[in-house]
Amino acid sequence: MLKIQNTLTRKKEEFKPLQEGKVSFYHCGPTVYWTQHLGNMRAVVLCDLIIRSLEYLKYDVKLVRNYTDVGHLTSDEDEGEDKLEKGAKRDNITPQEVAKKYIDIYEQDIKDLNTIPAEIKPRATNHIKEMQDMIKILLEKGFAYKTELAIYFDISKAKNYTKLSGQNLDKNITDAGSGEVSDKNKKNPHDFVLWFFKKGVHKNAIQTWKSPWGEGFPGWHIECSAMAKKYLGDTLDIHMGGVEHIPVHHTNEIAQSQSANGVKYVNYWLHNEHLTVDDKKMAKSTGTSYTLSDIKEKDFSPLALRYLFLQAHYRSKQNFTWDALVSAKTALKNLQTKVLELKENIRQVSEAKINEEYKEKFILAIEDDFNIPQALAVLWEVVKSDKLINEEKLLTIYNFDMVLGLKLDELKQEETVIPKEILALIDNRDKFRELEDFTEADKLRLEIERLGYSIEDGPKGTKVSKKL
Repeated sequence: MLKIQNTLTRKKEEFKPLQEGKVSFYHCGPTVYWTQHLGNMRAVVLCDLIIRSLEYLKYDVKLVRNYTDVGHLTSDEDEGEDKLEKGAKRDNITPQEVAKKYIDIYEQDIKDLNTIPAEIKPRATNHIKEMQDMIKILLEKGFAYKTELAIYFDISKAKNYTKLSGQNLDKNITDAGSGEVSDKNKKNPHDFVLWFFKKGVHKNAIQTWKSPWGEGFPGWHIECSAMAKKYLGDTLDIHMGGVEHIPVHHTNEIAQSQSANGVKYVNYWLHNEHLTVDDKKMAKSTGTSYTLSDIKEKDFSPLALRYLFLQAHYRSKQNFTWDALVSAKTALKNLQTKVLELKENIRQVSEAKINEEYKEKFILAIEDDFNIPQALAVLWEVVKSDKLINEEKLLTIYNFDMVLGLKLDELKQEETVIPKEILALIDNRDKFRELEDFTEADKLRLEIERLGYSIEDGPKGTKVSKKL
């Protein structure tokens, strides 16, 4: 029985999809004005692990992950400059070119991390009509109002507006952002924008569209509500995003969607915690806003980073250090070596079956709110077990990797180029062994290991490999 920690109820609940065997899943995607950092990469890997877990448990998942390419300002509180326009000025290209550039980079990054592609990847700029349709409904129902500068959602009309966040609005600052940007005609300081007009600080906005109320562009929050409705319906099974989205973005999504559609928006809210660097917030100013390119430049594979992400639960913070990545790289290499050894020492895989006892343990882990670190521990139990035959081990490992996504079934033995001096030492050692002079043979083994190679004697002869 799958249980999920629901942010909305603050309880671990049995998962009951709207339609038996099917899951509608919306994941908040990136704002594509910059290369996504490792925190964003962790978020998409964690989502991927949950999708893989659901599919392993025989659910048919429809995943929608959006691209925000307009309307997300430099503050989540509807203040500041549009991030895409900021990126356009920085890169000296159009907002559309900015979006394409960073979508392409993001797509390649998440492919390198072996994440399953979303079935639908909508861009906000392609769904302006759907947003306007929802705004029209909100205006007609009295949940929204118009000022000279924008159309706002009136949070005083929303039922249980702060249920997701649990925040006390009276204790919050009354108006985020600078007074220069604030609209004095807002009814409530926390009312949020549905549609910005091409006026005031946005009079020179680059990306604008005609609307029944005046030329302008959508607010950030309405985008996800409109796209989720179009592709998944009025009510979703699961909506996932980072914890930073709880107090503003997701709170506003719920308010506008439920007010417009008249039904519950999402049944299960999942939120992943942040990735820190050296126990501090990732920041460009301190040079710690690392990207996947930074990882590759230091000779780490994206799968080593994925392995690192497997080691912490999605609801737990995780601390990134280069030492931690080295450890993950070593652990992954050890795992890969074990798998290759099993492949080399099997008779006929078709005769074996997945071990049901370990599979049950694995399922119990992922059914407990997607406990991937525990699932990884079960995998290692299989690897280290002396009770399973090689064929059984290998099939069980491959089965678990359907969730973990480490491409273990694609491993091939690498051709190791052994230097001539090492080959000469091995040849001399073999001669000493033939003469049963094991003292001299052991001296040569130590010399070979000192030079960075390991040797293993077996029925097929001496096997040599480069040390990790």
